[in-house]
Amino acid sequence: MDLVIVGSTNPVKVAAVQAVVARIAPNATVRGVAVASGVPSQPVGDEETQAGARQRARSALASTEGATFAVGLEGGVVVLPDGRMRSCAWAVVVDCHGREGIGGSLSMPLPDRVAARIRAGEELGHAMDAEADTVGTKHGRGAVGILTAGLVDRQRAYEPMVAYALAPWLAPAFFDA
Repeated sequence: MDLVIVGSTNPVKVAAVQAVVARIAPNATVRGVAVASGVPSQPVGDEETQAGARQRARSALASTEGATFAVGLEGGVVVLPDGRMRSCAWAVVVDCHGREGIGGSLSMPLPDRVAARIRAGEELGHAMDAEADTVGTKHGRGAVGILTAGLVDRQRAYEPMVAYALAPWLAPAFFDA
């Protein structure tokens, strides 16, 4: 794990990957690159959000010579059967041999006012900016930071997902046939 590429230049996403990688490969370099997710700017549903994370990871790996691993992180929303909305987020890790791992988390109820803004076409981060009278939510504490009154911020919420997605490499005896 010499060079790990993150399929985003969002400082929160890069920092989350850096925090995890530093614990398992302290000498590795982590770098973000701008790549498209291939999904709408506000993914809806776990499948679409996973697809965005997967596309980010694959594109990041393909765009960077010498990279051994790439990580895609994507946040989305899920509409529940009763019409309410929750957040979701997924991490996909791919290596230079085509192996893939996936991990998810950040399932949290969203306020009705925020859900209404998302239904009207806003991204979650912009909806939270408007409702919390702030700017840069998705590049900072995230909706999770606002809605948990700072108990959890976006970076800390993303870190476990990255670790979950790395499970096939961290515990290969359980995943290798």
